[in-house]
Amino acid sequence: MSLVLSLRPAFVAAAVAALLVAEVRAQDWPQFRGPERDGIVPGVETVEAFPRGGPDLLWERSVGSGFSAPVVTGEQVLLFHRRGAREIVEALRASDGEQLWETGYQTTYKDDFGFENGPRATPVVNEGRVYTFGAAGTLTCFALDSGESLWSVDTHRKYRVRKGFFGAASTPVVIGQRVIANVGGPDGAGVVAFDASSGTEVWRATDHDASYSSPIVAHIDGRPAAVFFTREGLAVLATETGDLLYEQRWRSRSRASVNAATPIALGNVVFLTASYGTGAIAMRLAGGQVEELWSGEGVLDMHYSSPVRSGGTIFGFHGRQEYGQQFRAADLISGEVLWSSNRLPAGSVTRVGDRLLLLLETGELLLADASRETFEVAARAQILAGETRAFPAFAGGKMYARDKDTLVCLRLWQP
Repeated sequence: MSLVLSLRPAFVAAAVAALLVAEVRAQDWPQFRGPERDGIVPGVETVEAFPRGGPDLLWERSVGSGFSAPVVTGEQVLLFHRRGAREIVEALRASDGEQLWETGYQTTYKDDFGFENGPRATPVVNEGRVYTFGAAGTLTCFALDSGESLWSVDTHRKYRVRKGFFGAASTPVVIGQRVIANVGGPDGAGVVAFDASSGTEVWRATDHDASYSSPIVAHIDGRPAAVFFTREGLAVLATETGDLLYEQRWRSRSRASVNAATPIALGNVVFLTASYGTGAIAMRLAGGQVEELWSGEGVLDMHYSSPVRSGGTIFGFHGRQEYGQQFRAADLISGEVLWSSNRLPAGSVTRVGDRLLLLLETGELLLADASRETFEVAARAQILAGETRAFPAFAGGKMYARDKDTLVCLRLWQP
């Protein structure tokens, strides 16, 4: 107490405000894979085993098509999906799933491979705005409190982007007043930064085609940088200027391939992983040089899912989705495979303290320890009935997950 009283009032107020912001952020899941885009639930030490009948179902509701994940901010759950010929952003009340507002726009996107025609990228909430990136490349900004459309850019038309295999799926990242997207256009428009309040272009960088991987922000060389896993490989960009800080090619020789997993960063070490005969690579970035720590197939080759990290251990689904996958742990720095499970359906993985939550394509939820020694399932429950590819969201002890037509809200722990 005496320490607090000895501080200047302005400093104390700033410190309290910072703590309150941190607490609010810890309770939110405002973008793809959580507050830090790393698939880690902040501020929670563990998850206990589920009840015999599975986690308590608080509410459920029908939803439209798409693979976009839900996000949570305050008392709102935001869902980006498609009904008919419209891509829709819908705000739901977190306590009961009742609609607060809905907005949207027309779309003509059609998937050439027979997958769903709905959006793939996940909404991003930042400073009272919601940003979405539709399957046909429409980047839109909405007001969080009302759903009012503030600006929109047809990036595929503006930057002459080729359609690609599965449409636009990379969730943009918002850094300060920059909305940075893996657009995939020619003439230096591989990655484009837009002004967050107006949608005007701020800078463009690289000639890389778009991938399905969502970028992260990492501190490289003492400053924040946008880390992209594009169609061609690694591109690390200065957030304010778009200067290319680091670049490393890492992709399959086959044209019929995708890069979809989100990068993982530990300090200045960056990890990329892909399937299609590509494999994984760990790199140390320093002083403008890329040092390869290890690379190759057979360690943790991830298809459309993304890994999570616990210290220097990475966990993820190894192998092609259509052939069945192994869930694995590997050492980030050495590339050693620590253990490998029997084959599982594909899925996503989230770390909650010392536990892992695996949401399988079959709609089954598995609970396991985040262990370097072994993989043992501590609990399992069927929480969805249809094909489940969208990543879940976690906030306030609740889990929000969707399959092809249903969104559920479950109680997993007491906040």
